[in-house]
Amino acid sequence: MRAVFHRLEDTVAGVALLAMMALPLAEIVARRLFEVSVPGALPFTYHLTLWVGFLGAAMAARQGKLLALARNELLAVAKGGAVVASEEGTTDVGSAAGPGWWSRSAQIFTALVASGVTTMLFWASVEMVRIERGFPQELALGVEVWMAQLVLPLAFGLIALRLVWRASPRWWERGLAAVGLAVGSWLALHPEILEFRPAWPALVLIAAATVLGGPIFVTLGGAALFLFLADGVPIAAVPAETYRLGVNPILPAIPLFTLTGFLLAEGETSQRLIRVFRALVGWMPGGTAVTCAVVCAFFTAFTGGSGVTILALGLLLFKALQADRYRETFSLGLLTASGSLGLLFAPALPLILYGIVAQVSVNDLFIAGALPGALLVLLVAAWGIREGLQQKAQRHPFEGGEALRALWGAKWELILPVVVLGVMVTGVATPLEAAAVAALYALFVQCVVYRDLSFFRGVPRVLVECVTLVGGVLIILGVAMGLTNYLVDAQVPDRLVDWAGGHITSPLVFLLALNVFLLLVGCLMDVFSATVVVVPLITPLGLAFGIDPVHLGIIFIANLELGYITPPVGLNLFLASYRFDRPLLQVYRAALPMLLILGIGVLLITYFPPLTLGLLDLFGRR
Repeated sequence: MRAVFHRLEDTVAGVALLAMMALPLAEIVARRLFEVSVPGALPFTYHLTLWVGFLGAAMAARQGKLLALARNELLAVAKGGAVVASEEGTTDVGSAAGPGWWSRSAQIFTALVASGVTTMLFWASVEMVRIERGFPQELALGVEVWMAQLVLPLAFGLIALRLVWRASPRWWERGLAAVGLAVGSWLALHPEILEFRPAWPALVLIAAATVLGGPIFVTLGGAALFLFLADGVPIAAVPAETYRLGVNPILPAIPLFTLTGFLLAEGETSQRLIRVFRALVGWMPGGTAVTCAVVCAFFTAFTGGSGVTILALGLLLFKALQADRYRETFSLGLLTASGSLGLLFAPALPLILYGIVAQVSVNDLFIAGALPGALLVLLVAAWGIREGLQQKAQRHPFEGGEALRALWGAKWELILPVVVLGVMVTGVATPLEAAAVAALYALFVQCVVYRDLSFFRGVPRVLVECVTLVGGVLIILGVAMGLTNYLVDAQVPDRLVDWAGGHITSPLVFLLALNVFLLLVGCLMDVFSATVVVVPLITPLGLAFGIDPVHLGIIFIANLELGYITPPVGLNLFLASYRFDRPLLQVYRAALPMLLILGIGVLLITYFPPLTLGLLDLFGRR
C-alpha cells in the first residue's frame, strides 16, 4: 500500500512539472500565432510551482534528502539520495553516525524538534486555507485559490510523519520522536501559551537540533513561528508568506531550468563537451584543466547547484586530469572550486532568485553576470595553464578535423545557451517561458536526437529526481520568507542602515565589510536560503551607500560562490571529500590556492563596477 502511494506521489509531482513546462510553451504559441492568451496558463503555472515544490519536499523527506547543515544530509541532497538508505528503509535525521546511544539520542531529539515545528506549520497552513476558503477567490476556470493552497498542509503533514518514521528503525524510539507531533499540535492550537513570551528558549532548542543535523527549513520556519508568536502575530502568517513566494511569476523558472540541467546530465553530454573543449584548447599548456573549468561552469549554470556538478562530473573530470599527468592536489582543488563557477552565468538559479527577492530585473542580472563570471573562469584557467607548464602535463595536438567533428557532435548542447538567451533578448519569451523552452529543448535532444534517455523509462526517473531536489530547495525558500517578513516588520533593515550610517562613512569600507560578512554567510548557508534571508537586509544598506542594486546582486552571488570553498564548512569541500574519497583536511589544502585566486576575482568584481555594469549600460536596462 505504501509503495502504491509513493508511486502515485511521484506520478502527480512529475505530471505537475511537465504541465509547468507545457503551459508556458502553449502561451508562446498562442500569443505569437493567434495573438491570444491560453486561459489560466500563467496562474496555473505559478500554482503548479507550489505543488511541485511542496510535493517534492515531501518526497525529499521520504528519501532522507531534506537539506541540512550535517554533512551526510548535504551529500544526500546533492547526490540524489545515493548515500542514504532506500525509501522503504530509514536513515539518520541527525548528523551523528554510528549505533551508539549518543547517535540515537541525537536522532530522536532532532526528529522530535523537527516534527514539532513541521506540525505547527501544518496547522498554520490549515488555518490559512480555512481563512482563504471563507473569502474565496477564483484562480482560473472555476478553480479557487484555496484548492491550490491545499498542498501546503498536505506536504507539511507528510513531512512531519516521515521525520518521525525515519528517526529510528525501532518503534519505541519513533514513539519518542512522535512526541513532537503532539507538542506541535498543542502549541499551534493554543497559541496564547506562547504569545507575548520570550522566544529564545524555543530558538535555542531549534539551534541545537540544527547543529545535530535538523533540516534547514525547520530552522528558518521554526524561528519565524516563535518570533511571530512572541509578538502576538498568528502563525498563519508564515504559510501566507510561503504562498506569496510560491506564486511569484519568476519562480517557476527555477524548477524548469533545474529540469534542463538534469536532462543534460543524462547520457553522454559531458563527454561530448569535454571532447569539444579538449579539441579546441587541449594543445595549450593546461588545456585539460581549462576544459574542466569551462565544462563545470556550463553545467552549473543550468543545474544551479555546485553539488550536482561535482557529483555528476567529478570522477570523469578527475580521471581526465590524472590521465594527462596533473598533480592530484591540483586536480582536487580545481574541481572543488570549479563546481560553483557557473553561478554568475545565465540562466543560473541564484541570479533568478536574487531578482525575485531584491525586485531587480532578472534579464539585467543575466547580462551583468557575464563578464564577472568569465573573469572567475579565466582566473581558474590561468592557474590551470600555470600548472600545465610547471608539471609539463600532457597536451593534445590541435587537429582541425577533430575540432570540427567535436563541434558538430556537440552542436545541440552548444546551441542551447544561444536559444535561451535569444528568445529572451528578442522578446519572444519571458524568462519563465525561456525556461520552458530550455526544458523542452533538452528533452527533445536527449530523447529524440541522441536517444541517451528513454522517454517512458528514463524521463519519469529524471522528473522524480528533479522534483525531489527542487522541493528540498523551495521549502527552504518558502519558510524563509516568513522569517524575512518578521525581520522587515521588526525594522531590522532600517536599524542596520542607521547603525552602518553611524559607524561606516566610506562606501569602500562598506563593500569590504560586506565581502567579509557574505563570505561567512556563504560558509554557513546555502545560496538559496541565504538569498531569501540576507538580501532584504543588505539591499537597503547598498542603496544607502549608493551601490547599484544589480552590482550588489553580482557581489552577493560571487561572495557566496567563494563561500562554497571556504574552510571549514564550505559545501563544496564536503562534497569533494565524499566524491573523490579524500580526507577533508587534504581537500582544505587543495582548495586554498583556488580560494585565494577566486578571492582576488571577487575583490575585482566588488571594486570595479564597470566589470558588472559595462555590458548593462551598453545594451540598456530593462
